[in-house]
Amino acid sequence: MIEIEGLTKNYGSFVAVRDISFSVRAGEVMGLVGPNGAGKTTTLRCLVGIIPPATGEIRICGHSLKTDSIAAKQQLAFMPDEPRLFDYLTVMEHLQFTARIYGISNFQPTANALLDELELRDRSNSLPGELSRGMKQKLVIACGLLHAPSVLLFDEPLTGLDPIGIRRMKSTILKRAQAGAAIIISSHLLHLVEELCDRVLILNQGRKVIHGSLEEIKKSFPELRGDTSLEEMFLRVTGHAEDGTELK
Repeated sequence: MIEIEGLTKNYGSFVAVRDISFSVRAGEVMGLVGPNGAGKTTTLRCLVGIIPPATGEIRICGHSLKTDSIAAKQQLAFMPDEPRLFDYLTVMEHLQFTARIYGISNFQPTANALLDELELRDRSNSLPGELSRGMKQKLVIACGLLHAPSVLLFDEPLTGLDPIGIRRMKSTILKRAQAGAAIIISSHLLHLVEELCDRVLILNQGRKVIHGSLEEIKKSFPELRGDTSLEEMFLRVTGHAEDGTELK
């Protein structure tokens, strides 16, 4: 579903992402983690075509993002960490606008189901300025899910959500994976990644330092305990001590 080969992105002389390759299969949830500035957001923006890579090949559901970009983008949805909405469109009008972009006829039943799932039905006539940060995040996700994409990319999906919203958002993500979507979650909330993700890709300074299931990562470090958390593994592979200080 998602295939990345040799992805490199530079800004002038600064290389933000260097020669990254990985894939995400249908029904799989992959966690994309790393310290601030590791290249996570740059990687996601390259995957959805917001910024072009310097080199590398990106395929979404078999379509090259370089040579068949429209077909590739029709198969994906990107939910950024900062909701960007139209100030003068209501919640329902955002969904209506999204449906027109994707050519979805009779969108109303799907829109209503998403509003119910994400607890936005009673705010369907509200403008973004009347919504909380968490509600705005849910609206962005509702718009992303409207065309039933096969590939979902989430950048910090739980920002601004209360505990009930977090639980239901996790259910929403897992429901799409069970339906066969290939999903990437980028988050600093390592307990979320550990709970939801089948595999983890850890970036550091723009490079892939490790990629695999939690069990595979543990086997890469035989000295780690069997109950070692993702946080402890993350600190280890990024060169930090248990108190978070950088190892020299």
